Amino acid sequence: MPSSVNTGSGNNKPGQLGFDSSNKPHAYDAVRQREYFEGVVGRRIIAFLIDIAIILLLTIAVCLLLIIVGIFTFGLTWLLLGMTLPAVALAYNAYTLSRPQSATIGMRSTDLQMRTWYGAPMYALLAAFHALLYYFSVTIFTPFILLIAPFNGRKRCLHDFLAGTVVINTDARARSYKRN
Repeated sequence: MPSSVNTGSGNNKPGQLGFDSSNKPHAYDAVRQREYFEGVVGRRIIAFLIDIAIILLLTIAVCLLLIIVGIFTFGLTWLLLGMTLPAVALAYNAYTLSRPQSATIGMRSTDLQMRTWYGAPMYALLAAFHALLYYFSVTIFTPFILLIAPFNGRKRCLHDFLAGTVVINTDARARSYKRN
């Protein structure tokens, strides 16, 4: 984590909910730390394809389990089949992004990680919220959500702005870009 990251707790005033963001600067300066953003957009697309394949495989497994259990519950669990894909996708994102690597399996395979705007690792609720924003925005704007990423320094998509997250290279990948 870069030295400019301040992850200390803020001085909350009485009656104030949450944290005081005034003492948390944006982490990963896009000008001074370009190595954290080199090639992020392209590798993020590859990571998405890997993750969607994993989500589809998990969804198929859960559907098969629901069908088998449905035989013994007189079809009651078959009512859940329509919710399987969204539930698996949210659970997958919440679980994998809240791990210490702060990355999904696809992101780990492409040396990416997701952080909050002030540099802290992801947590499950924010990861699920980010996934919901992604799936809603991709439903409405289709591939246009990627158009904003090349035009901002931190390579953030619309749902990243709304969730307060940033996708960066891992420290090892960033060091390799810095040497070059």
